[in-house]
Amino acid sequence: MKKQWFAVHALSGHEFKVRNNMVKRLPIEEMEEFIGEILIPIEMVAEVKNGKKREIKKKFYPGYLFVNMALYDETNQIIERTWHFIKNTPSAIGFVGGDRPAPLPQDEVDQLMMQIEEKQDRVTPKIDFDTGEMIKITDGAFMNFNGTIEKIDPDRGKLTVTVSIFGRDTPVELEYWQVEKVS
Repeated sequence: MKKQWFAVHALSGHEFKVRNNMVKRLPIEEMEEFIGEILIPIEMVAEVKNGKKREIKKKFYPGYLFVNMALYDETNQIIERTWHFIKNTPSAIGFVGGDRPAPLPQDEVDQLMMQIEEKQDRVTPKIDFDTGEMIKITDGAFMNFNGTIEKIDPDRGKLTVTVSIFGRDTPVELEYWQVEKVS
C-alpha cells in the first residue's frame, strides 16, 4: 500500500490531543501499516510577557496536522479502515478536501519538511515592533531610556534603536526582549 501525505483538520488548540490519540490507538487498532508519520509543524518563539522572557510553541498551521497514510488502495478506492480511523478520532474534524481528499503534492511536502528542519533547532523571536516606533529600554546599559526603532533584524532577533545620549542621537543594538512599547 502506497502512503501519501494528507492534511487533517482538527479543532483549534487540539492538534496535539488529536496526534497523541492517534499514536495511542495505532497499535490497539492495528493501523501501523496504514498510518505512518503524524506531523504538527511547530517552531519555538521567544516572547516577553510581564518583563519575563519565555519560549512558546507556535504552530505553522493552527488547526491542522499532516498524516502520512494509505488512504487509497490500488484501484483508487478509499480504504474504509483508514478513513474511519481518522474520522473517529476525538477533536479531528475530518480531511481537508471533504469526502474525496487529495494527497498533498510532493513539492508541498518537501517544502513543509524543509520548513520544519530549518526551524527545528532555532528559537525565533516574536516580532511585534515596527520601524519608527517609540520604545522603552527595559534591560541593559541603557535601561529606562526611550528610543526609536531604526532597523529590525528578525534573523538575529535584534533591533537597532536610536537613543539620545547627552543630546546626540546614538544607534544602539538591542535584543527584542530588552525593550517594550511605549504606551
